[in-house]
Amino acid sequence: MHSPRIKTSGSAEGQRGIQSVETGFPLLSVLVDVARPLSLRELASRAGMTSAKAHPYLVSFIRVGLVQQDPTTGHYELGPFALQMGLVGLQSSNPVRAALPHVNSLAESVGHTTGIAVLGSHGPTMVYIREARYPVHVNMRNGTVMSMLHTATGRVFVAWLEPGVAQHYIERERGDASVVTSISEPINSPETIARIGREIRQRGMAQALGNPLPGIDALSVPVFDHSDRLVMAITCLGPASLFDADPEGPIAKALLACAADISRQLGHRN
Repeated sequence: MHSPRIKTSGSAEGQRGIQSVETGFPLLSVLVDVARPLSLRELASRAGMTSAKAHPYLVSFIRVGLVQQDPTTGHYELGPFALQMGLVGLQSSNPVRAALPHVNSLAESVGHTTGIAVLGSHGPTMVYIREARYPVHVNMRNGTVMSMLHTATGRVFVAWLEPGVAQHYIERERGDASVVTSISEPINSPETIARIGREIRQRGMAQALGNPLPGIDALSVPVFDHSDRLVMAITCLGPASLFDADPEGPIAKALLACAADISRQLGHRN
């Protein structure tokens, strides 16, 4: 038996790796991306291999349960052990923990206050805030509940929660002194709420200009998990004189890219 070839590659630069594992990995990656059974020819082609090269890897993957082959069609798909690995990963996943490195990197890049909000018992709740490099007076800290309709953060939840769930939190915040509310008039019309949600979904993000705090602008974007469920909002804000709140601007693009990276890590597929 030949000993495995060892090489150095990727983010594990300087560490020993098994070349044959890395060579065969594209086959598994294709099965994950396509999410349907594939013939040997199509699977090998998508992985950039010949069928003759791919087949021995598939035999080994079948033996350890990473791949299985339909005895009738001969097509290949992910095996029982690969599915177990996925379930364990989902069960042990902590979305906020997974998001922190991305959010901190984003904050360093844009230089403005950046935070994570999840849906709590009273509504969208800030669970992590990375302060800007410059002094900014914002009445927001960990545990702050954000208005569903009058903040960029809250509007992300209005747009992507089930309408009945969103309405529950909208009604709950009325009269709740702990909620960061708006300086503007309350929004009560169901038609207006539905329109707000549609516009945010079309844009892919929510925007707040001087609301709820005068002179402070904000942008917020959604993060989704493997089941297309909204799990958090990533928000960036700053003084209107310094903060570029243009939905087509560099901060908006950085926010969208950050959220997409986190969503992919949580198993979301566009």
